[in-house]
Amino acid sequence: MNRLLGARAGWRWVHLILGGALLMPYFLLAQVVVGVVAGGVNALDSAPLSFLAYALSLPLVAATALFGPVRPMSVVAVRAMCGVPGEGLADGPARSWAARGRASAWWTLHLGTGALISGMTLAVPPMAVALIAVPVVGRLRDVRLGYGWFATDTNPYAAPLVGIGLLAGLALCAAGAGQLLARTAPVLLGPTPADRLAAAEERAADLAVRNRLARELHDAVGHALSAVTLQAAAARRMLERDPEFVREALAAIEDTTRRTVGELDAVLGLLRDGDPARPDAAPAPTLATDLAGLLARTRAGGTTVTAHEDPGRAGDWAALPAIASREAYRIVQEGLSNALRHGVGPVDLRIRVRAGSHPDVGSDTDTDTDTDTAYRELEITVINPPAAPGGDREPRTGGGRGLRGAAERAALLGGSVEAGPHGDGWRLRAVLPLTGDDR
Repeated sequence: MNRLLGARAGWRWVHLILGGALLMPYFLLAQVVVGVVAGGVNALDSAPLSFLAYALSLPLVAATALFGPVRPMSVVAVRAMCGVPGEGLADGPARSWAARGRASAWWTLHLGTGALISGMTLAVPPMAVALIAVPVVGRLRDVRLGYGWFATDTNPYAAPLVGIGLLAGLALCAAGAGQLLARTAPVLLGPTPADRLAAAEERAADLAVRNRLARELHDAVGHALSAVTLQAAAARRMLERDPEFVREALAAIEDTTRRTVGELDAVLGLLRDGDPARPDAAPAPTLATDLAGLLARTRAGGTTVTAHEDPGRAGDWAALPAIASREAYRIVQEGLSNALRHGVGPVDLRIRVRAGSHPDVGSDTDTDTDTDTAYRELEITVINPPAAPGGDREPRTGGGRGLRGAAERAALLGGSVEAGPHGDGWRLRAVLPLTGDDR
């Protein structure tokens, strides 16, 4: 009973009636043509000519469905009214003629079936009501339709049963047609291999953007919080003994938070769909412009950082490709963040440009001079002693989100990242090729 009178059956019935309404322009055009061919008669006055016009309208429906946004419109209607799971239907316009053909078949089935159900919906209820009312409305017994139903010698109490049967038959036809469309929709409106490939590419692109935003937020905000926490703790300990150190720590905290707010604003700007890059947005930090400030802010918390910088034959970090300089800065930032969060000082940082060992860019081959101009690498090494167990530092793990993000950054450039115990300390080592595009 629920399948005949439930909410889903009702919405499917409405969906069929909409299909009948959409067929009307095609049907009216076809009946004009049929009437002209038949000698200028009105095709609506003849049942055979009306059915002929209906039959001729279906090829017109199929032809027009090969073009335009038929599939997206049909998918929206099916999802909303027919109770078909969304994953079984394709999104977007048809990309191939095969998909268009399937959409055309669906459009023709929907409008053709909907026209029949719409006609029955208009004709059957008034007739059924009249039949049900025959026993109580005497004048209805004298009405003749040419079929003898209302003849005076007919038992008037049989008419209500016929009326109820007509209504039940209409409900059964509508429910059956709605079920037919619901089962056919995934077959004719389902995704093709091309649709699945396009959806997979779209999901991959969206995942890449989300991973990029996650890396930026983790590196910028995570390092800032680690540095500010240590700077505030150091300032609290030295509040009475060394006011000058406290002033320097507070200044470092102010500078760190100001820069982080600018970077956070730039990253969040990427989340606004269609929002162009703001002219006042903070530029991405690089080794050339921001390494010195990063080291100063790290040292302001009381951690000793020894930096060994060797740009090689370039002379300074400004000569590095822009993308390598940006990713290298973030990797250095992650290394220092790990050292602050999990270890103790002093921290040994080494950044150098060296001749490459292509194609094994992740090898431990040491070349102290930059003599190979065809293939160069930027090597970053951060080493610091691990914190004692049970202290106030977080314990080391095999790798968290930050290390995974650093590895992803290096992989984008064709490089690699290694992290783990090294001698008596903990080492993060990254190797970035410098032969890519300067972007």
